[in-house]
Amino acid sequence: FLRRVLNTKKIGHGGTLDPDAAGVLPVFVGSATRLLEFAVEGRKEYIAEFTLGAQTVTGDDSGEVVKTMPVPAFGKQELEAVLAQFTGKQLQLPPMYSAVSVNGQRLYKLARQGVEIEREARPVHIAALRLLEYDEAQRAGRLAVTCSKGTYIRTLIEDIADALGTCGVMTALRRTAACGFALG
Repeated sequence: FLRRVLNTKKIGHGGTLDPDAAGVLPVFVGSATRLLEFAVEGRKEYIAEFTLGAQTVTGDDSGEVVKTMPVPAFGKQELEAVLAQFTGKQLQLPPMYSAVSVNGQRLYKLARQGVEIEREARPVHIAALRLLEYDEAQRAGRLAVTCSKGTYIRTLIEDIADALGTCGVMTALRRTAACGFALG
């Protein structure tokens, strides 16, 4: 769309956003695309909402539910203790519904055809992970995440839910900062 509007072929962006996500997506045009490799190395920040007890094929609430589980009783302190386990360097398996390219094919295109392939876990870094709110009755909450490029928040939520003994799904995602740009 921007290539057509700006009448240029030389354009790049500072990291893919999920189709249902909102927020900061820096776009580099013309000779500024040379700076893209430096800009995308920085941290990204997100506000993510989640619900526990269900898992979807896509990892977010737009996908078909493929699993449900009871949610064990726990409070805010127990949840924060589990979140602490996910900070720092770790390996994360990219979801099938992602823009990652394997053998020249985007994973999301294969997933839409019902094909699942082996994926290699990739190194990511979660610099900060804070619980903003958690409603025990609704089994839902909100997180603030500061992470490296290549981190899938949907997968992070699934992994956190698994560590809690249940499953989970991302219900909303907003990127609040990327490439030195932030929401005002």
